[in-house]
Amino acid sequence: MKIFCIGRNYSEHAKELGNAVPENPVVFSKPDTALLRAGEDFYLPHFSNDVHHEIELVIKINKVGKNIQEKFARNYFSEIGLGVDFTARDLQAQLKAKGLPWELAKGFDGSAPIGNFISIENLDLSNINFGLKKNQEWVQQGNTRDMIFSFDKIISFISQYFTLKVGDLIYTGTPAGVGPVAIGDKLEGFIEDASMLSFEVK
Repeated sequence: MKIFCIGRNYSEHAKELGNAVPENPVVFSKPDTALLRAGEDFYLPHFSNDVHHEIELVIKINKVGKNIQEKFARNYFSEIGLGVDFTARDLQAQLKAKGLPWELAKGFDGSAPIGNFISIENLDLSNINFGLKKNQEWVQQGNTRDMIFSFDKIISFISQYFTLKVGDLIYTGTPAGVGPVAIGDKLEGFIEDASMLSFEVK
């Protein structure tokens, strides 16, 4: 199983971090040890003092595909879920300043909490509300209409470089409002009004 992530896929988030809006999807990956299953708590890593939450809709691939045309991308997933792309922002800044890859800041153990999945059968994929509450207060709220690159575009683009397999996950980018977490914080993520994941920071 592979975990792909899309960076800077919401223009307001790109702006809040001072990044240019990309012309093509920004793709990076996480190892499977980054996954944090439902019911497990997130433990702050010892090597960072500035870990940020990034709530994201997640595509689960259900069919093997390579060089998928955008118009056929919808045939390669039937469910979406919700996840968090945790980022050690201080470490990421150090790595970026040196022109180095981000993996240490993005792919550490437990950095990809994943919640439940729901069928896309009755969803308008271009108009899905989702968000994150920290300690019962909204900190991130987004809608797929604000995505720079659609689900179909993302699948098509990634499949030009990597063969997609059943069970692969694609974290599709985060809206504005990312911020730090601290020990004792309780995070809960929603798609529309449905709670999709919740856990505590320790």
